[in-house]
Amino acid sequence: QVQLVESGGGLVQAGGSLRLSCAVSGSIFSINVMGWYRQAPGKQRELVARITSGGSTNYADSVKGRFTISRDNTQNTVYLQMNSLKPEDTAVYSCNLLLFTKNYWGQGTQVTVSS
Repeated sequence: QVQLVESGGGLVQAGGSLRLSCAVSGSIFSINVMGWYRQAPGKQRELVARITSGGSTNYADSVKGRFTISRDNTQNTVYLQMNSLKPEDTAVYSCNLLLFTKNYWGQGTQVTVSS
């Protein structure tokens, strides 16, 4: 059974940094796509960043230059380094795994950025 567990969220002041981690357990195919999504109250869920098993990345325009997604394929862990955080980054961040057209989700971790 595939399980995703996020960690690293919390409260931070504007301009600060956080590093989110997503640990994946269970047997997964080597070719897949993982990403981070976020959803703020009253807003639709949006893609923040994603990374393929080959290392190709894609970012939302709002986070380009500030966030960096990376993965450790050996440890099946995905990271999201968030720098220069802004209040508008406040949301629940969820880790996603796309494997053979099936989506797996973590429980989400709250990121709150204060002014």
